[in-house]
Amino acid sequence: MTDQEFNSLHEFLDREAARINNTRFIANDPVQFPRRFNALQDIEIAALLSATIAWGNRKMICNNCEKMLTIMDNAPASYVMSEAYEDLPDELNLHRTFFARDFKHMLRGLHSIYRRHASLNDFAAANHVGNHPTPAWRLVELMQEEFKSANGGCTDSRCLPTKLDNTALKRINMALRWLVRDDGIVDMGVWTAIDPSQLFIPLDVHVGDTARALGMITRRANDKKTVLELTAQLRRMRPDDPVVYDYALFGIGIGDKYVG
Repeated sequence: MTDQEFNSLHEFLDREAARINNTRFIANDPVQFPRRFNALQDIEIAALLSATIAWGNRKMICNNCEKMLTIMDNAPASYVMSEAYEDLPDELNLHRTFFARDFKHMLRGLHSIYRRHASLNDFAAANHVGNHPTPAWRLVELMQEEFKSANGGCTDSRCLPTKLDNTALKRINMALRWLVRDDGIVDMGVWTAIDPSQLFIPLDVHVGDTARALGMITRRANDKKTVLELTAQLRRMRPDDPVVYDYALFGIGIGDKYVG
């Protein structure tokens, strides 16, 4: 890509990011759920749960996020610490292949973390996640250890990916975008353990296909290596805030469907 082509692409992505990254986006996106809360623990739990089921039809995703919060009496932190989730039948379906048994696995792990740390942000800071070259993957590695210990040595890939050498970590990277970015528009910027410059693009099929069509990446797999390559390209454009371009890559080709 020539300098002229790069500059042209940069300008185009800036325009698209500005088009999608506005408050109208919130009502049709799972980010609306953590945004309902003021307490950091509530925000973190709602963000993780909403991101965890963020695959498939967006209307269904939002309906099922609402279902989960209703089960939690719209008080996520209190619900987690009370361990009330243990009363749920394992077979209760919450979203597609995500059942109450998965929900309980996740909340047991969060309960374990919150018993010793004031927040997930504090947990990340205490473990120096921000010093790692790929903070998101390191965070999941640490959380996976906590979740496994809290669940009798069992893992659950519906809650957290287990193949960290290969996974694109799309849902966790999306949750971290919500928690870490702080431009005051859509994302909440409530975390300090990780800097916005350290975030990685939440790579899904549409974002990957759009990036390939723009000549930003050539690899066909939507995996960790592609995430690293694409984010490196985005850091050339905005080193301090590369994943602002998640809005652009998501928004290209969808018109104004998700922005009101």
